Amino acid sequence: MRLPAILDRKACAAFFVVLIFLFLLVPNARSQGQAVKPDSIGRAISPDSLSPDLYPQAATRVEAIDTPNDAGESISISWKKSIDDYDGGKVKVYRIYRAEVVNGQPGEFKEVGDIPAGHDKYSFQDGNTVDGVEYFYKVLAVNQLRENNIATWEAVSETLPFGPIKSSAQWFDWRRINAFIGVIILSFFIIYFIQQAKSGKELFIRKIAGMEAVDEAVGRATEMGKKIYYVPGLSDMDNMQTIASINILGRVAELSATYETYLEVPVCRSMVMITAKEVVKEAYSKAGRPDTFQEDQVHYLTDDQFGYAAGIDGMVVREKPATIFYMGTFYAESLILAETGNSIGAIQIAGTAMPSQLPFFVAACDYTLIGEELFAASAYLSKEPKLIGSVKGQDIGKGIMLAAIVIGIILETFNIWNFSRLFSVID
Repeated sequence: MRLPAILDRKACAAFFVVLIFLFLLVPNARSQGQAVKPDSIGRAISPDSLSPDLYPQAATRVEAIDTPNDAGESISISWKKSIDDYDGGKVKVYRIYRAEVVNGQPGEFKEVGDIPAGHDKYSFQDGNTVDGVEYFYKVLAVNQLRENNIATWEAVSETLPFGPIKSSAQWFDWRRINAFIGVIILSFFIIYFIQQAKSGKELFIRKIAGMEAVDEAVGRATEMGKKIYYVPGLSDMDNMQTIASINILGRVAELSATYETYLEVPVCRSMVMITAKEVVKEAYSKAGRPDTFQEDQVHYLTDDQFGYAAGIDGMVVREKPATIFYMGTFYAESLILAETGNSIGAIQIAGTAMPSQLPFFVAACDYTLIGEELFAASAYLSKEPKLIGSVKGQDIGKGIMLAAIVIGIILETFNIWNFSRLFSVID
């Protein structure tokens, strides 16, 4: 039976009203975008409506993972770029938003960073997370018009939230496994050669001319009946060069006690004075001459750099010692000291790891320990198995590194294999 015409008209009108209502409520399916009013102060407010053609396609394949090989508090986000991301395309920038998990669902999203468009691959590291707290992330592809550095409008398409994900600290940084292997190999050689030295096996160590001359220098002072000066440098006991210098001082003091030659040690640091005094006293006891030790053999001058140098120069000029040792950290006063000693004809043996001062010592002294020779000198003089084994093991490690450098140069030069990646600690 045919309905009245009035019902047909009402039904049609209702149908069109429903269509219009649905059209206004349902977002544009193509771009999944929305008009956004910029929220930063000084930006222009966007229009209430924008043409659908202004909305870019959203990014895809958003992934968030706990940043590997780190100390925690970091999550890495990556995504595949929008198809509208090209030179002159709709995507101008990507914004990354983060929300904490609330009752299993994303809470309020807040911006944590942005990356300009125009790249092939995208990733962002959120380094402001709290370990153990779960987060959701989403990426917004933004199209905007800027005039005088102010956004007049923005069209945004966002991805679905990805998560939950939380950050945590890792026990090991696997990018540094090569360094760990290197330490294991070096430690093996050091321990092996220490055991060899303890068993009585004589280990070959390259001769150091300056240390070979120590006996000669002390003997000359004994023959001339003059003093020996030992200058341990300007640094305190927290410096490795000073520690190496004090070790050498022990050997020099023992020889001086054996030959009954007066040894004087002027210092510029109180802790160095206390340590050096104990070392010299122990060396005299070891040589069987504890009664010949005098407290004022090790004495303090001043902490001032050039005041210390002037004090030593005055003592050298007045007393004219036969032998002077300069071992430790030296600065601009090195040439002043060495030239003064050279002017009185003293035998001078210097050693420092300060590259800028080595030329002055080489020019004005009879013997100079260059760089690491200063640290190896104590082992060379004492013949202590632990020290000898350590030096020998380190030399083997240096030999391995030198061989690796040569092999790497050959392989890289002829493009045979990327040898350098074995020594990289960066992904």
